[in-house]
Amino acid sequence: MVGLYSIGIIGVFIWVLLALSLSLSLMASSALASPLCTWLVAACASVAFEKDQLTSSSMFHSPKRLSQWAKRKKLVLKYITRGGAGFASNLLSCNSGVQNLMSSSLAFEPCNEYNSSKGHYSSITFCGDTGFSLFGSKKARNRRQRCINRGANSVSGNTLAVAVRPANGVITEKKQLVKQRRVVVTGMGVVTPIGDNPDVFYDNLLEGVSGISEIQSFDCSPFPTKIAGEIKYFSPDGWVSPKLSKRADKFTLYSLTAGKKALADAGITEEVLGKLDKNRCGIIIGSALGGMRIFHDAIEALEVSYRKMNPFCIPFATTNIGSAILAMDLGWMGPNYSISTACATSNFCILNASHHIMSGESDMILCGGSDAAVLPIGLGGFSACGALSQRNSEPTKASRPWDTKRDGFVIGDGAGVLLLEDLEHAKRRGAKIYAEFLGGSVSCDAYHVTKPHPDGTGIVVCIEKALANSGVAKEDVNYINAYASSTPMGDLNEYRALIHCFGKNPELKVNSTKSMTGHLLGASGAVEAVATVKAIQAGWVHPNLNLESPDEGMDMNVVVGPRKEPLDIKVALSNSFGFGGHNSSILFAPYK
Repeated sequence: MVGLYSIGIIGVFIWVLLALSLSLSLMASSALASPLCTWLVAACASVAFEKDQLTSSSMFHSPKRLSQWAKRKKLVLKYITRGGAGFASNLLSCNSGVQNLMSSSLAFEPCNEYNSSKGHYSSITFCGDTGFSLFGSKKARNRRQRCINRGANSVSGNTLAVAVRPANGVITEKKQLVKQRRVVVTGMGVVTPIGDNPDVFYDNLLEGVSGISEIQSFDCSPFPTKIAGEIKYFSPDGWVSPKLSKRADKFTLYSLTAGKKALADAGITEEVLGKLDKNRCGIIIGSALGGMRIFHDAIEALEVSYRKMNPFCIPFATTNIGSAILAMDLGWMGPNYSISTACATSNFCILNASHHIMSGESDMILCGGSDAAVLPIGLGGFSACGALSQRNSEPTKASRPWDTKRDGFVIGDGAGVLLLEDLEHAKRRGAKIYAEFLGGSVSCDAYHVTKPHPDGTGIVVCIEKALANSGVAKEDVNYINAYASSTPMGDLNEYRALIHCFGKNPELKVNSTKSMTGHLLGASGAVEAVATVKAIQAGWVHPNLNLESPDEGMDMNVVVGPRKEPLDIKVALSNSFGFGGHNSSILFAPYK
């Protein structure tokens, strides 16, 4: 048996020699030979080790055979200790190029992470201090440890990491650092209960026009809430094909319409569209709930038969479908996806869009959110969790942020889309610049599914991170479009967080767009971002409707009253929060 084993060892060394010779011959014809040599050496060494393990596992199971194996192993160890190093030297010297191969293609460096294991992977080795292990760890007691030992390539008690260096003549290219680019708003589009044009929409906000009314699209008698920010008049004609208009969910139609209106507002005509690098143009429009009507209709059809289901019910119910179809219409092949973080969705989409532009990956991105949940399933779901106002007799007074008589939010439908663009790209095409997007941040309360954290920690963290990321000082923020959705706990928590962060600013003004639009869910952040940009343009901030009896401790010098107020905005902040504890804050400023 000793003779057989010795023959096996010699055979393995012959294989190593052949592999090294083959690698040297390849080196002359290819710059990639060095890594190949590395692989061959490692593979041959691994074969030697696996043969050792296979022999020990297949031949030596009985105590008698185990004793015989121990004796033979002792002989081999004695041979390796006394003469193995010399034998390895002879092996390496048999070809003058082997030494160069080892030094040029492999760099053996101690791996501190494995050395800290205190010899757990200790083994017997050959080739001095820079070789591969012939035997596994003496302490390996099971197959798993032997596999770990096999991958460790341990040497003389000190496990070594193999770093492959590029062969001489091979140039490793480094990615050039791109200077962070400035991002500006060059187009806006909305679909809301108080207007489907940014100018009309903001004029109505300034005049205190409420879009909340009794629901007309379905019978609300089974529900405790019968009011919503319902879009009474909407036509996708001229923006969406008639065929798609019949098939798609309203949330998709809203996003397509608002997106194309934002392009038109930005001066992206067919001629301009044809000149754009479409690989650098993207779309990130999200939704909190997606195609609820499509999904609801599919479930009803399924009760009869799956054959009655709309064959497009699955793709038309997903939140990404608006971004996808809009890309198909425009041919834009850049970043395209949706984000769904409940009512914080739009801000998340806007932030991600800005990152794609700031990094240099994209030139322009349509971003925002859309939702259409004024449906029996939407109204019923929010009523079941006790989130909605039941002030049915006075719809226009139902949404009343920071007022002591508020009893819940008012659900609404809509969409908002902004075209964010690289400043230099916008200037080259002569675009009108509405405002500059400075940045923002996100955080999570990690507290409750529907309730905000009682001390507002997550909001404070989010705002402070947004300021730090954008390089904005607290005293420069003098306008805040708050999330304030007219819920008893949420409004007060946000107000306290705002005062904590900005309370020392005597110019600070805070208002809530939801007092007139209701809560547009995943679309609210983008619609309110449009309101924020319009406030920067107009120099006026809209009133807080229905704030008749403020919460205790509210500073009415900070919160805007029942009428619009003039304000020269330095930096504006817009907040959006969502179920699950999602917080988001984004910052805009006048373009200078």
